[in-house]
Parts: sequence; structure tokens; C-alpha cells
Amino acid sequence: NKLFKMNLNKGQTGLSVAFDLPTQTGYDSDHVLSEGEVGKVGVPISNLEDMNKLFQDIPLEQMNTSMTINAPAAWLLSLYCATAEKDKVDISKLQGTTQNDILKEYLSRGTYIFPPKESIKLISDMIVFCYKEIPKWNPTNICSYHLQEAGATPVQEIAFALSNAICILDTVKESNQIPDEDFPKVVGRISFFVNAGIRFVEELCKMRAFTEMWDEICQDRYGVDEPKYRRFRYGVQVNSLGLTAQQPEINIARVAIQALAGVIGGTQSLHTDSYDEALALPTEDAARIALRTQQIVAHETGITSVADPLGGSDYVEWMTDEMERQAEEIFEHLEELGDGSILEGVYVGIENGWFVGEIADAAYRFEREVN
Repeated sequence: NKLFKMNLNKGQTGLSVAFDLPTQTGYDSDHVLSEGEVGKVGVPISNLEDMNKLFQDIPLEQMNTSMTINAPAAWLLSLYCATAEKDKVDISKLQGTTQNDILKEYLSRGTYIFPPKESIKLISDMIVFCYKEIPKWNPTNICSYHLQEAGATPVQEIAFALSNAICILDTVKESNQIPDEDFPKVVGRISFFVNAGIRFVEELCKMRAFTEMWDEICQDRYGVDEPKYRRFRYGVQVNSLGLTAQQPEINIARVAIQALAGVIGGTQSLHTDSYDEALALPTEDAARIALRTQQIVAHETGITSVADPLGGSDYVEWMTDEMERQAEEIFEHLEELGDGSILEGVYVGIENGWFVGEIADAAYRFEREVN
């Protein structure tokens, strides 16, 4: 709370909340399994009182709050709404994002609580609630970032993330709780979090493929005609796993190259890691260099003045098309697993270990190539 207020006094207008591991997995701070993890990687929230303390004396109606939380996302959002109501704030005015991408927890991070189908039902219900009660809230943020960190290839990152989004939207549509004329607005609230690795051309082509495939999915699968609702809304973070503890200053170059790939690929938001991330929490100098790297890319290179600056390059166009073709092959496999349904295929792929196996095989091949 003190840090939030300090940054707000300096002109910051949004808040980002990371939660500790017990909160992420649904345990109170005093639970025996929480021992040694309370407050380690984020703030501990066990009840409404904790949430009230976190946002005490902060005008939530003026904030755009991002909450990095998945399995208990519905619960944390309900506490946030209750905190706002305590302060006489109309929750329909609240703005922000909950990550709320539970399926990727099965594929990479592991902080799931409920079975896959029940998890998707929870996400679907939360999307419907936000549509009705908090229309300015982004109810889910599909995270392909963690897939690459776990070892997925760029093509797997595309296909697995988009199949995840399809799984969620199909469930929302089948619930019949959203009028057909308003469904495009629900589609338009889906956002993504993408990894930018060190293979420069491959990574920017991945983002181009993401954008083109999402546009096609929105239009062909969900009948979204309005271009602004088909927009691939995404943020990029550079690849943390590729930063080394050895010669950490070299990571400055890595971060710059990865950031450049993200911007040329078309990202609307960018997170640059500090060069010492493999060693400890960022020092003040490291954080400053990460910020200055963004500012150089944004204001000195000139690449933000043109959309898709490498569009038209034979190699870039070929690689983008090839990634889309390979991703479509994965969609076809998921449809086969689900007897014609990607939605059911995703459930089968999680339950029989296909997704995890594919990522593990890709990670193993990469390690063999490097070592």
C-alpha cells in the first residue's frame, strides 16, 4: 500500500498486483503448506481485511488495476469489488485485468486448483459476470509467455494459446448467457501476454502470425465483423529464461534485441527485464537501464512510426505463413483428439498429458542442441 501510494504520487495511474504462492494456490497464510512462502513472490491475501489494507485510501474508481492471479481469480476479483463497495465506489466504473488463465497452469506453471472443465466453467462465469457488472474489466489474459518459458517452440506457443482462447470463448458462447449481438464485445475483451525470445526474426514472425490467426478466428469462428473487436490485444515481456547469471551485463544486449522484436512484431505493451534478473531482485541501476532500453526503442529508433516495418520481406512473409500452417496442423490434431471439437480436444490433451509431453520434448531437443 505504501509503495502504491508513493508511485501514485509520482504520477502513476495504474496498479499491478502480484500475489504470493499460497494465495495463487488458494491457501491462507497460516496454513501449514504456506510455511516459508508467505509474501515471497507477491502480496499475501487471505481475506477481505487483507484486500482492504492493500488498497486503503486509494481511489479505485480512478485506477486501472492488473491482478496476476489465475485459479482463485474469481475470489480475488470479488474481494476487490467488495473493497470498492466499502469505499462507496460503483463497481461498474472499475477498470483492470485479471490474468485468469487457468489452462496454462496445467501446461506450464502448475498452480491449478480445479479440474480443467470446472476451471473453464469458472473463467466463463467470470467473463459473463464482468460483461454484466464490470464492463470495463478485462476478465482474462491468455498467457503464451509461460509456455515458452517451459520449453514450448514459437509454433506451439501460438497454437496452444489460441486453442486455449477458443476453449474459453466456445464455453462462453455455449452458455447462452451473452446475447449474440453483444458477443463481439466479449471477444474484444480477450487479451494476450506473449514471450519475446532471442531468435529475432522468428519471434517477430510469431507475433505477426498470432495477429493474423486471431483476426481469422474472430471473424470466421465467432462472426466478429467490427475490426476493433478482432484486434490482437497483447503485451510482450522479454524472455527471462534466456538471461544468464554468467556475464550478466551481456543480458543488456539480449533484452534490447528481444524488445526490438516485440515492437516490430506489433506489441502494444512492453516489459523489459533487468539485466541482473538471473541473480536477484533488480538493482536500481539495472531497473533504470531496462527503462532506458524501452525509451531508446520507442523514441530514438523510429520503428514505432510505421506499422509492420518488415512486412513484404520474402523471408518474413514465408516464415509467418509457415508458422500459421504448422499451428493449423496442431488445431487439426486437437480436433481429432476431441472428435471434431477443439474444446474437447483441449480437455483430452490436458488429461492424457499430450500438451505437457509436447512441451517437454521441445525443451529436451533445445537442451540437447545447446549442451
